[in-house]
Amino acid sequence: MANPNVKVCSFCALLVLVMILFIVIIGVTRSHNCLNPSNLPNCPNGTFNKAAVAADNGNCSKIGRDILKQGGSAVDAAIAALLCTGIMNPQSAGVGGGAIFTVMDRSGEEMSFMWSRSFSSSVIIIVTHNNRFYEYVVKGKVKVINSRETAPSKVDPDLLKSCKNESIPRTGSKWIGVPGEIRGYELAHKLYGKLPWAALFQPTIKLAREGFPIPPVQGSGITDNRMKNTSLWKLYSDKTGTLLKTGDKIKFEKLADTLELIANEGADAFYTGRVAEDLVRDVQQEGGNLTLEDLASYKATVTEAWVAPVGEYQMYIPPPPSGGPLLSLVLNIMKGYQMNSAPRSVDEKILFYHRYVEALKFANGQKKQYLQLAKNMTSSGFADELRLRIRDDRTNSPVYYNFNKYPDSMGTTHVSVLAEDGSAVAVTSSINYKFGSKVYSSSTGVLLNNQLLDFCETANSVSPGEQPPSSMTPVVLKSKSKTLVIGAGGGRWITTGLASVLINHLWFGKSLKEAIDTPVVYVDSQNTVKLEPSLHKSVIEALEALGHNQTSEEFYNVVNAVEKKDDYICAVSDDRKRGEAAGY
Repeated sequence: MANPNVKVCSFCALLVLVMILFIVIIGVTRSHNCLNPSNLPNCPNGTFNKAAVAADNGNCSKIGRDILKQGGSAVDAAIAALLCTGIMNPQSAGVGGGAIFTVMDRSGEEMSFMWSRSFSSSVIIIVTHNNRFYEYVVKGKVKVINSRETAPSKVDPDLLKSCKNESIPRTGSKWIGVPGEIRGYELAHKLYGKLPWAALFQPTIKLAREGFPIPPVQGSGITDNRMKNTSLWKLYSDKTGTLLKTGDKIKFEKLADTLELIANEGADAFYTGRVAEDLVRDVQQEGGNLTLEDLASYKATVTEAWVAPVGEYQMYIPPPPSGGPLLSLVLNIMKGYQMNSAPRSVDEKILFYHRYVEALKFANGQKKQYLQLAKNMTSSGFADELRLRIRDDRTNSPVYYNFNKYPDSMGTTHVSVLAEDGSAVAVTSSINYKFGSKVYSSSTGVLLNNQLLDFCETANSVSPGEQPPSSMTPVVLKSKSKTLVIGAGGGRWITTGLASVLINHLWFGKSLKEAIDTPVVYVDSQNTVKLEPSLHKSVIEALEALGHNQTSEEFYNVVNAVEKKDDYICAVSDDRKRGEAAGY
């Protein structure tokens, strides 16, 4: 007679085997579904189920993805992708500029989000564990690393007197701020890095030494009027003195040498070593006032992100000098109109865009008192007051919005990263104008920023060590089951681009790609409404009839985003800059 214990054991073993098989089948099915583009409409290259990177250039997204595959952190991937962007799109960003990181760390015990509410920079989270409820105060879970440029110690005290004189060039050595980019990388890596520092530099060093065909976006910026009488001419011309063009091979050999020194010796090589000496000498020869002491004393900072509710999400934004509060203000103004679906009729579209343009005009009007009002901009009460001043039948003169003219900037790049462990990085980097100051350090291969120009919109004077205000707004949004990592490039277009995407995606239900592709409306430094040509013609005509001074033009604005929803990840790089995301 068979032993009953053996029967029980056999049955248990069979049951365990069936359960394992069931779990495997479910896992395979989920994996297959996650990678099936049909499960997430309009997500380029399909979806991913582990991690993704969205940068301005496909090569840079792939470099970031490969860093993640090697076991790197989200910060590691972001740094590697930014270094790559510095040679693929040097007109937008590079080590001669500055950056702002928003980092969501997911290390530690996983928590099941049941309910949350925000208090200042803390989040009160109710979680469940073993069917029991616990309340956690998560303070500083999302950090902001600020490596924005600063004013040099010998900054011209009369610098801002030339802001409103349009005949004075907006480029040149006098507008150069102390570069903070590398110190930002260093601090971010110390806090969150996993791979060795040098490993993050190697892909870009290899590309810079071997050379590559000039991408279309970089190539479009190489023109006689931009390069003439600047130190950039030598970098972008061949042996006969003829300017290079899209598709021609280019090498960044001096920059490769500089990056190799930084990779091997650390950030100090840029701020206190031979690179610093060469960089300062080149800038001073161009008439600039950057000093060795300026570089040696530069420090990046880390603070807690500000928290602003956006529907079911908590939106983590960097505090000033970033543009995060301005984005929150625009969203709060529009939220009051309680639009839960996209406008369908022409009349509905006209009303929506008119109100949206008015919100942008009021946002521009706060810039002169930005630092004093920044905290108010994240409150719904402040937005309610401004919304009451919006008339649906007309627009108003600039003085109505407290508007002051200021120079527009058009540069900047953004990288969004979501890693396997759920950690996320949104980082925006800039040298301000296209090709920044157009001062090129031939000894180091570094292209310098012209960020001091950003003081023109908010200040009457500049103090040594002061950081100019910025439109850079790297953002992480988190809900119970979703994560959205997003940011934009395009200088003053950043706030407009991000607000448009968030409204269309989160409120109107468009896919991430559809939201990014939506025609953008922008209010410039002259209070002119600029419209993408693809916007509905009748809407354009109606806005003009309401009194808006407007023009139509192609945009330099780009939004790059990574979103995790349920079991899939979608990553989108904006087509406006021919970007391409990557993941696995």
